[in-house]
Amino acid sequence: MNTDNLFKPFTLKSLNIKNRIVMAPMTRSFSPSGVPTADVAAYYQKRAEGEVGLILSEGTVINRLSASNDANVPHFYGDAALAGWQQVINGVHAVGGAMGPQIWHMGIMDNHHSGWLPEVPFEGPSAFNRPGHENGKAMNEADITDAIIAYGKAAADAQRLGFDCVELHGAHGYLIDQFFWDGTNNRNDIYGGKTLAERSRFAIEVIKEVRRQVGKDFAIIIRLSQWKPSDYNYKMAANPEEMEAWLKPMADAGVDIFHCSQRRFWEPEFEGSDLNFAGWAKKITGKATITVGSVGLNGDFMAAFAGESSAPSSLDELMRRMDRGDFDLVGVGRPLLADPFWTQKIREGRSAELKGFTKEALGTLVID
Repeated sequence: MNTDNLFKPFTLKSLNIKNRIVMAPMTRSFSPSGVPTADVAAYYQKRAEGEVGLILSEGTVINRLSASNDANVPHFYGDAALAGWQQVINGVHAVGGAMGPQIWHMGIMDNHHSGWLPEVPFEGPSAFNRPGHENGKAMNEADITDAIIAYGKAAADAQRLGFDCVELHGAHGYLIDQFFWDGTNNRNDIYGGKTLAERSRFAIEVIKEVRRQVGKDFAIIIRLSQWKPSDYNYKMAANPEEMEAWLKPMADAGVDIFHCSQRRFWEPEFEGSDLNFAGWAKKITGKATITVGSVGLNGDFMAAFAGESSAPSSLDELMRRMDRGDFDLVGVGRPLLADPFWTQKIREGRSAELKGFTKEALGTLVID
């Protein structure tokens, strides 16, 4: 297996990274009261030491009281949390790494198993986080405007702290995705609509505000998914035409890189072509793309959250698609969660030393 293309440098606006491997965002919940600790900083620094090209942080929430359902998910606002993130990026840069925070608002959520609840009700385009399940309130236009500004402020703070880019979380059933989905967006105002393109207005306004606050030269990534946690087989865009109507306005609004989440990266997105989601996004928009979804392990990544383990798997199919030019960057999740030196081992051909993923890795910040 020739992995040379994985280890070519990549440059785009503020991003200058040593290789094409991206540490995918993975929620860790190790930031008490929303403040990243020294252990969190060490966790990310160790992945940078392990030669990851670009680290994307766990989701870190914007300044809205109900943006999170977990007291230990990090904030990206407030002096204490931002000081914590300053230590994170300083540590990553000290060992030659690059990093961007994933800016997040969870939207309408199920209550956390801990029993913790935010001070105010969860908020979203409607009161639902999936069809038939109501657990919050619909945002009014003032709420929406404030949230859009908060996304922009978080991105501007990331730039000020010295991060190399920013990612907006628009996938997996969270706030931006709840606006996309007709199962959760039943609005009759300008933020609703019968088509996916119409329901993309909130995302487009967030992107424009982020671009306004960070300027033209700071790289903006958006993470998207077709599937929903409540429906793994769902496709919001049923064909390439609908996907074009969805993605191109976001590209025009200021997205530089589309981070295309699939459960399994090797699965074709539409009949008649073996292109995956990232392949179609690049073909449609001409923008750079990140493919992600069970890269480097033999099991579906969603199964990890049910405690299933996975063993290392061949990267032959990944390299076939990358060598063909389907995508520019590769998101790696569980292998890096369990093994900080996964990237280095792949580069050096040390496949026999690769670690598998076990559920125990979810319960700690692995730093060796």
